[in-house]
Order: sequence, then structure tokens, then C-alpha cells
Amino acid sequence: MAAVLDFMADHPGQAFALTDLVRALRLSRATCHALLTGLVEVGYLYRTSEKTYVLGPALATIGRVAAEHFSPLQIAKPEMRRLADQFDVVCAAMFLEGDNIVSRERAASASHVGYSLPLGTRIRLRPRSMPVFLASAPAEARAFLDSVSATPAQRETAEAVMAFVRAHGFSVLVRTIGEDAEPDAPIVHAEDGDFPVVTLDRIAPGETYALSSLTAPVFDARGRVEFVLGLMGFHGSRSGEEILAIGGQLRQACDRIGDFLAGKATPA
Repeated sequence: MAAVLDFMADHPGQAFALTDLVRALRLSRATCHALLTGLVEVGYLYRTSEKTYVLGPALATIGRVAAEHFSPLQIAKPEMRRLADQFDVVCAAMFLEGDNIVSRERAASASHVGYSLPLGTRIRLRPRSMPVFLASAPAEARAFLDSVSATPAQRETAEAVMAFVRAHGFSVLVRTIGEDAEPDAPIVHAEDGDFPVVTLDRIAPGETYALSSLTAPVFDARGRVEFVLGLMGFHGSRSGEEILAIGGQLRQACDRIGDFLAGKATPA
């Protein structure tokens, strides 16, 4: 039944006879006829006077309801819970709205149940936080940097971090103060000095880093960033190999969500 509906949806505005569908779907005539009859009875298909089949009105109603109530966060929540528990962190879903990053959902591990950043918190987009959202859209990235009058150093930093995001699929922030910090680690310096973190533009496998957070984009069917998943609240230091492994798992989770949103697969 799903195969019939998928085929019809892939050919909107077209009508097909029983023979056409039997040939296209490689079903027996009896099986295909039975499926079509059932779909017509519930209104998912309509049988015309010319004995051809088109999409029915019931599907329009279902589609409208789904569009009004579906949220990509419904798909992301199980992945977020799994990541939060696996790495003992907070996993947050962050959306870009204009020039603001907005927290829309989160999952916290047991040691982070007191995490207090309220949902709906809006954080101003800055050159440091921009790369994970705009690495796949260089023209938009340049326009943003122009809009905030970014300095040459900020632009160079942003370009380096965006190149890292494109190569690895995620962004890495490390702490710059505290006993776990690595002052000699290869990093791109934060531009404002308002947060004790810096963004990596490369990872040396043999180095150790005071990991703060990892972020990765979820892409929609058009290849644009739908939202970003962030893992926050890491404790202690992590090796370059560990960071690459954690980032890889975050990237895989984002890919599963994106594939589902694009109609390619269902998240495991």
C-alpha cells in the first residue's frame, strides 16, 4: 500500500490506469487491484470515470494536519536523549531565527538535571557561533559578517572554523580557563573575550583538550540547516581521538534526523 502511495506522490497531477501501476510497481494484477480498491474506499485515491487513479481528498486532509502539527523535534528527541545519556551531557536543539539562536528543546543526563537555561532563550548570533549554522551557505556567511562589521581577524577565524565544519561535520568549543585548559592547543581565538571558550579550527589526535561543547547541523531536504544539535557540559579533558569519535556520533545522529526529514530513512 505504501508503495502505491509513494509512487502516486512522486507523480503529482498524473492519473494512472491499473495496467500502468502493475507495470511500474511490479505487482501482480490481483494484488495491485486489491490495494487500489482499498485505497479508493478510504479516500486516499480516487478512481476517475476513465478508470484511472489519482490522489484522493483524504490525503489532502492528512497532509494538512501533518504539516500543521509535525515538528522535526519529534524525530530529534529520541536521538537527543540517547546522546545526552551516552556522554553525560545536555543535548540542546537550537534554531536560527534571524540573527538569534533560540533553544527549542533539550535532553539532560542525570548529572545535569539542574541545567537552568530556559527553553526559548535567545542568544545573539556572533562570528564565533555562526560557522555551524552557515558553513554550508558561504554567501549568507559573508553577508552576516558584513552586517556585524567583522574585523579581518574575525573573518579569518570564521573562514577557518567553517572549513573545519565542512570537513568534519561538527564544531568544537574548548575551555580556556581552569586546570583542564590546554593553553598551547591549536585553536582559533574567541573574538569577544566574553566567554572562556575558543573554537577549534583543527584537532591534533595526540593533543588533549578541555572540551566544552560540540555542535552539528541537521539539514533539511533542500540541503539547508534546519537546526543545530549541541552537546554541552562536558567535564574534564578529552583527547583529540575522543573528540573526533564523539563528534562522529553526533554527526551520524544529525544525518539520521536529516534523512528522515528528507524522506530517505527512519532514525534507528
